[in-house]
Amino acid sequence: MSLSRADAIARLREMMRIRRFEEKCAELYSAGKIRGFLHLYIGEEAVAAGAMPVLNEEDAVVATYREHGHALARGIPAGRIMAEMFGRREGCSKGRGGSMHLFDVSRRFYGGNAIVGGGLPIAAGLALADKLNARKRVTACFFGEGAVAEGEFHETLNLAALWKLPVLFLCENNLYAMGTALWRSESDTDLCTKAASYNLAAASVDGMDVEAVEQAVSEAVATIRRLGVPYFLELRTYRFRAHSMFDPELYRDKKEVEKWKQQCPIEKFRDRLNARGELDLAGFQAIEEE
Repeated sequence: MSLSRADAIARLREMMRIRRFEEKCAELYSAGKIRGFLHLYIGEEAVAAGAMPVLNEEDAVVATYREHGHALARGIPAGRIMAEMFGRREGCSKGRGGSMHLFDVSRRFYGGNAIVGGGLPIAAGLALADKLNARKRVTACFFGEGAVAEGEFHETLNLAALWKLPVLFLCENNLYAMGTALWRSESDTDLCTKAASYNLAAASVDGMDVEAVEQAVSEAVATIRRLGVPYFLELRTYRFRAHSMFDPELYRDKKEVEKWKQQCPIEKFRDRLNARGELDLAGFQAIEEE
């Protein structure tokens, strides 16, 4: 899938905006201005930037504790999100939630959930309410691959398939659930197989490619709207920073991290647009300045 030039540049700008926001959060946290837990989305920007434009305003979004990128892409103003980081009343959760509990009912953004897998049952409930009220909506539920080891994952996928709920399950597989590699916790690391066992349509996508993400999400959402059934997408991605700002990151090799950084979604997409003649270096630098 090739986006139009305008849409492609918009996706690149969104990824860059998320990256710069997260870098500023890291800077402020290191300066002691932001407290508590802080989980950065650096490296995973293509998922939120590619998935969110497919959804309508009436659709619901449920996210994890690593949700700054989702919130920004959903349209929550950066100022309100940053105010929430500072615990200020101007924050999107009135300063009571902080980094892990961003919330905006006006945009149908229902967290920010600090419990691993905690958003999955919420997504099922939102979708069930829409179905019972005959509303043609989709609930998009983001979660990490660590949630696959939780009971909520299996219970929710089972009910979603059984009750034919319009949920799009978006598994951001960054390979490390906190500090545990996927292969250390799962006897079968094929996540689509797990979803298919509950009779869900499932597909695996390059989560470092914003166009691939948008195409896969578009196809999944179209299927959900047409048939009213759940859909599972595994988005193969990678976080470039530690699990949280507290994490000493002793569980993965630095060479592995550097290898994944060569797949940076921003740089990769910038180079693709340049090769297609849609954005030159000056245009990229202009977005940087913006």
